[in-house]
Amino acid sequence: MVGLSLGEQHFVKGGIAQDLRTDGRKRLTYRPIYVETGVIPQANGSARVKIGGTDVIASVKAEIGRPSSLQPDKGKVAVFIDCSPTAEPTFGGRGGEELSSELALALQRCLLGGKSGAGAGINLSSLLIKEGKVCWDLYIDGLVISSDGNLLDALGAAIKAALTNTAIPKVNVSAEVADDEQPEIDISDEEYLQFDTSSVPVIVTLTKVGTHYIVDATAEEESQMSSAVSISVNRAGHICGLTKRGGSGLDPSVILDMISVAKHVTENLMSKLDSEISAAEAADDES
Repeated sequence: MVGLSLGEQHFVKGGIAQDLRTDGRKRLTYRPIYVETGVIPQANGSARVKIGGTDVIASVKAEIGRPSSLQPDKGKVAVFIDCSPTAEPTFGGRGGEELSSELALALQRCLLGGKSGAGAGINLSSLLIKEGKVCWDLYIDGLVISSDGNLLDALGAAIKAALTNTAIPKVNVSAEVADDEQPEIDISDEEYLQFDTSSVPVIVTLTKVGTHYIVDATAEEESQMSSAVSISVNRAGHICGLTKRGGSGLDPSVILDMISVAKHVTENLMSKLDSEISAAEAADDES
């Protein structure tokens, strides 16, 4: 938790009001973004993302599972987040557990849409191997190494990069079996399928400080916020999910304006992230 003096608070808020933040950025400008992929060899896919002083890692592990009875034609995805106490003293104990749960739930909403699956950025049907019998279960783990604000956007970017880096083994299913029997499967050690990330969104968090909102807030700026809205937008400009935090209410017209701004910001962010991920994948292939 960042503690600011009254003078420092006025300085942060005054800069945002004049569209000149304490680090020289405008209200809708991100800090430099760095991406590295393939950082965890044991995972099916992994990536490390740094946005300014915020540093996170995401990994993807694919395991054979059974579809749920409610969605027999889809695979499953679970998101887990761990906020390391070394990243921020307040992450130790209950504070870190609550934040980890809050981030995991927000990422689940932003990436997987509603309960019906509408707006999902990850196509769960692509994880199906045999309807009602066999599917892939994806376990997405995020680790916060260093925290200087905007954790949700950084974790969303890391997950997108990790999914781009993910290779899932090709599976052959045995001939038809009785309804009450599980089919035999053969998992290839040589053939892999690249995970399709064309619909995976990026997350843009708009943080309201005073009467203005900003993107990629630092920890200092977040300490002065009244509320924040995180919006996940895919490549086609469609909203995949939305989550709000902070006690202050927002007028519906303000939220609609924030969605419009998020869509505009997403274009540049998606392009920058694509470029960084491509460069990281090329470097990973060479090594």
